[in-house]
Amino acid sequence: MTLLELIREPRDLRGLTLDQMRTLAAEIRALLVDRVSRTGGHLGPNLGVVELTLAVHRVFDSPRDRILFDTGHQAYVHKMLTGRAAGFDRLRRRGGLSGYPSREESPHDLIENSHASTALSYADGLAKAYDLRGDHDRTVVAVVGDGALTGGLSWEALNAVAASRRRLVVVLNDNGRSYAPTVGGLACHLAAARAERRAPRVFEHLGLRVVGPVDGHDLGALERALREAGEAGGPVVVHCVTRKGAGYPPAERDEADRFHGIGAIDPATGRPKPRSRSWTSLFAEEMVRVGADRPDVVAISAAMMEPVGLGRFAAAYPGRAFDVGIAEQHAVASAVGMSMAGLHPVVAVYATFLNRAFDQVLLDAALHRAPMTLVLDRAGVTGEDGPSHNGVWDLSILQVVPGLRVAAPRDGATLRAELREALAVPDGPTVVRFPKGALPPDLPAIGRVGGADLLRRGHREDVLIVSVGAMAPVCLSAAERLAEAGLGVTVADPRWVKPVDPALVDLAARHRLVVTAEDNSRAAGAGSAFAQALRDAGADVPVREIGVPPRFLDHGSRPEVLDEAGLRPGALVDAVLGALGRTPEAPAGLVTLAKGR
Repeated sequence: MTLLELIREPRDLRGLTLDQMRTLAAEIRALLVDRVSRTGGHLGPNLGVVELTLAVHRVFDSPRDRILFDTGHQAYVHKMLTGRAAGFDRLRRRGGLSGYPSREESPHDLIENSHASTALSYADGLAKAYDLRGDHDRTVVAVVGDGALTGGLSWEALNAVAASRRRLVVVLNDNGRSYAPTVGGLACHLAAARAERRAPRVFEHLGLRVVGPVDGHDLGALERALREAGEAGGPVVVHCVTRKGAGYPPAERDEADRFHGIGAIDPATGRPKPRSRSWTSLFAEEMVRVGADRPDVVAISAAMMEPVGLGRFAAAYPGRAFDVGIAEQHAVASAVGMSMAGLHPVVAVYATFLNRAFDQVLLDAALHRAPMTLVLDRAGVTGEDGPSHNGVWDLSILQVVPGLRVAAPRDGATLRAELREALAVPDGPTVVRFPKGALPPDLPAIGRVGGADLLRRGHREDVLIVSVGAMAPVCLSAAERLAEAGLGVTVADPRWVKPVDPALVDLAARHRLVVTAEDNSRAAGAGSAFAQALRDAGADVPVREIGVPPRFLDHGSRPEVLDEAGLRPGALVDAVLGALGRTPEAPAGLVTLAKGR
């Protein structure tokens, strides 16, 4: 039996010698490489915090002492030490372990919002509450990466924490990287502190006590530093210097992101298993072409240059690509400034992270009618990374932004075309959204109505299916099934879903039923906007809006989560048949329209 198999809860660590702890660290690394190479996930960040997590759990008493991870993708080792090592066979798979902390999995997990830079605010609130309740023997521990400190919310929290005398330990996991190397003045300051083996003065100037820097892979030194911090009775920063991907040579050699988030790989070599061409890779190619054609186009990333497909643009045009750190608000607002000076910025972020910058999209970009383009990667259901990473709110929250135009390409050809169209808009901001994963085959249009593409034309104007972006294959499959039931079904892709195309409204008004389908929340999404446009036009036609239900969706593959959400051909067929009804005399499978035709 391995040492790891003996660890059922963190208290089991306390009986181990230092040599046994080193053996345990090696076992954990071996398990991480073996399991994550099969399932995919966040390998590099967890390899880098093995000793740090062991030391934190030896010194502090979880769950009475609250341990918060920012971000949660560095919590795999924490999961192993809290009784979940056996579950890594099904990491990020349907019914298996979440890739982030999960309150449903364990009392040792408190926060599961896996967006960066939040833990210090949670920690400040917890420490205040414990103080008010008289729980003076409890310590709040926030494990925060240096990358997360490029987010403004971290500094809002540190400003509050520094003014208190409450029991709060900030474990600064300083590996010099988020995905790529950490950027900005803080990164330079921490690098100097590491080189000079001195405490980072920025925290001391705020009034925080600092312990370290300490070698984040030296178990004995880590434990001594954490005990000192825990006994201080007030807020302390423990500066731990770690190496992302530590202990796994393929990760340590990876300059792009130290194996931050990987798919299935060969564990012996670290080489990825063959993958299909992705939406992101096509966007990356097109941006390089755009850069050659448009010297005014610049690219902005929020600490994710490679994951969002801007790495090739940055390599081709290094003076025109800007990584602002984990700072989506600043990314958008600074893009507005660039636009005001005559450039056309392209801000590429994961769709779920745009939520943070809504105010800047509304009152900076749109109010100033700034020509700029937001590219939302991983829009719609993403799957394995769970509820906080699904990009299913952008089409809802962006509906309220005046003057904003939103494109949803259905395939590679329309992604190229709609990106170019977005960049050509001279009088306001634009958005281009596309999903995670492999590109589908191109679906050529058979005609045009206004700016919308017709993908299928019915033999009668019975049902119009309005297919938003990547939902096109699902909608076409549903249309074929409905046609077999005797219905005339037309499928239209709006291409630009905001604003609603008046020509598409006119087409819809001639049909007996309209069904919209989107991989976005059905609450206030593109379907709702289309239904409102019909009402505004005085079109008395029923509309059925198919989209993601208004709840947080569990992790699983994208197809599994889409299926659970009802975004499958059968659900569309059922919606149409339920809306139209059947007559007793109709032959099996034949539908008679409720209004008759």
